[in-house]
Amino acid sequence: MQPIPQAGRLVAIVGPSGGGKDTLIGGLLATHPEIHRVRRTISRPAAAETEDFESVTAAEFTALDGAGRFALRWSAHGLEYGIRHRELAPLAAGRTVIFNGSRKALAEAVAAYPQLHVVQIAVSPEVLAQRLSARGRESADDILRRLARADLALPIGITATTVWNDSTPAEGIARLIDALQPVRA
Repeated sequence: MQPIPQAGRLVAIVGPSGGGKDTLIGGLLATHPEIHRVRRTISRPAAAETEDFESVTAAEFTALDGAGRFALRWSAHGLEYGIRHRELAPLAAGRTVIFNGSRKALAEAVAAYPQLHVVQIAVSPEVLAQRLSARGRESADDILRRLARADLALPIGITATTVWNDSTPAEGIARLIDALQPVRA
């Protein structure tokens, strides 16, 4: 099942923290390296066990934002996230571009990029709780807050393709690849 790329398509992968978005994106890119993964700018320290991102301080983020460096930006979990214009440049060359986004920021993203394709990663509360606990990054209270936000609805008017990721990474990756295949008439 090779196809996927559709000229100049922007894809947002959204869902709860711990839902496996980065794992699924990584698996997708292993089989489709022609897809460009956005490297986000985040106001948090770099950490070896997380995804590749540009680490900046809150002050640096504010300066970059003030200088108009971001095509998209949002706040979540006390941090600032941004996607620099240069990260979306492959769209103009006809490449598919994918990013790990925020459900809260989708209305602004769709306003800026009306053809945005949204894929929502879904996971059961039980599996999500296990994953968040296994990461060891959050306290028990933080995990409870994340679980309470896990079923956050998409903004009104935003449609998404849902990919369930309750099983193995291989199954979730296969479901994501299937969800991104071109629609056949």
